[in-house]
Amino acid sequence: MKLHTKILIGMTVGVVLGFVLGPNSPVLTANGAQLAAGAVVQTSPDNAEPVPLAAGLREVEIVEERAGDPKWLRVRWSLSTADLLRLRAAGVAEARGAEPGVMLEGWVVERVPAVERYAPLGRSFVDWTEWIGRLFLALIKMVVVPLVFFSLLVGVASLGDFRKLGRIGLRTVLFFLATTMVAVVIGVGLANLVRPGHMLAEDDRATLLASYEGEASTTVANAAEAPTVTDQIIGIVPTNPVEALAKGEMLQIIFFALMLGLALTFMDPKRAKLVVDVSDRVNEAMVMLVHIIMKLAPFGVGALLFKVVGSTGPTVLLALGVYALVVLLGLLVHFSVTYGAVVTFGARLPFFGFLRALRPALLLGFSTSSSSATLPVTMECCEDNLGVSKQVTSFVLPLGATVNMDGTALYQGVAAIFIAQIYGMDLSLGDQVTVVLSATLASVGAAGVPGAGMITLAMVLTAIGVPTEGLALVLGVDRLLDMFRTAVNITGDSTATVFMARLEGEKLRILTAEQDQADPKRGFEHRLDAGPHAVQPEQENE
Repeated sequence: MKLHTKILIGMTVGVVLGFVLGPNSPVLTANGAQLAAGAVVQTSPDNAEPVPLAAGLREVEIVEERAGDPKWLRVRWSLSTADLLRLRAAGVAEARGAEPGVMLEGWVVERVPAVERYAPLGRSFVDWTEWIGRLFLALIKMVVVPLVFFSLLVGVASLGDFRKLGRIGLRTVLFFLATTMVAVVIGVGLANLVRPGHMLAEDDRATLLASYEGEASTTVANAAEAPTVTDQIIGIVPTNPVEALAKGEMLQIIFFALMLGLALTFMDPKRAKLVVDVSDRVNEAMVMLVHIIMKLAPFGVGALLFKVVGSTGPTVLLALGVYALVVLLGLLVHFSVTYGAVVTFGARLPFFGFLRALRPALLLGFSTSSSSATLPVTMECCEDNLGVSKQVTSFVLPLGATVNMDGTALYQGVAAIFIAQIYGMDLSLGDQVTVVLSATLASVGAAGVPGAGMITLAMVLTAIGVPTEGLALVLGVDRLLDMFRTAVNITGDSTATVFMARLEGEKLRILTAEQDQADPKRGFEHRLDAGPHAVQPEQENE
């Protein structure tokens, strides 16, 4: 069974189990409740006095329901030692004589978003399986930095003429800016045409604002600390390259690898060859490590999707259904029309064959919502399945995973117009041009990790005077939409790669299933079939 088929099966199992066995499962008993900051646990329905030992309580067990308007829930909970210390630090007198583990009871009104029910067994399932997805992500991220560094170093040193790299770099940056601007225009145009903000009910708006108010505040605070454009440009140069490698600062790693590769081209070839040869061998080892890690991909992506699907409530999806559909429609248009035209007419490759070659990277990016984590697999797909040289992939793809976020930019354009429509703000043509420009520039600084787009969206909203509190209106479906826009981002990076390779005169070809089957050294299949073997160091002659 091929790798992409295994990943697809893992994704399907994760989605199905998420719906059936997740915290919001329709078949499991929802006898747990999550309390927001506005929830008040009372002594009884008739006594409005709050229970002192319920201060700061977040999760309770439901033991009885009392029908009516409002609907009351009798809940119980126990306090841990940490809870008692927290209450004592807050000055709650009743916490002085309380003991850990003792069951306490109270009453609370079932009202979303202050009180949201869930299935405790489903949450336990998520807790038990989440580590598998996190472990898989950590393993594949482990390879990103050394793979990018050594691959780019070897690619630059083997070019010889640094002007060729400068030519590729200028073309790549211009391509990224052009496609990102096209993506934002598509998103803004669809948002104006469909007007999803006018279809959200007032009650749903109030619920969303209350549910995600805390997350929105955190996002705005993070956006306020974002560096300026000048700081970002200066920050490309690492003051300590080792620290940049340790922290995974991709732009700094790219710059240092470029400069070190350039320095090697000015050295005596005999002395520089040793460094290039060692770097090339290490790069090959990193590629093999990627193949080893990908054996865990079906289990990792299944666990990741199980958590995402199981933890997303159907209420949020229904409330934001039109908004989500507009984003997905915009991504589909940009994906098929923009990239399809560039691949077909620019790179002169069949678009569906191009997508088949990228299947492992697209499925992995969709599951992880991280273009940076998927980078090693994307590089393998472009080199082995599409025939792009390492000189091009090692420069274009890491740069694209860092600064090329077409899907994120399109989503920000739709979200900005959507939030403005909900607040009843009619944006002028100048405001919408500002959305296009600011979303284009903001997406360049978006890190290739889950949720980074929300920080840049806060900057876009500030640029047009829309309240940043409106972030709470779209946070509920951000994780799900992030999966789709990450797949679009990866497609955009790969499209730029094959286009740049074609402009450099490279002969591209799509690896067929028969070729992959016949040659274990190409593609993702059968690379590990030979098994491990002993590697002995050379012995000095005595």
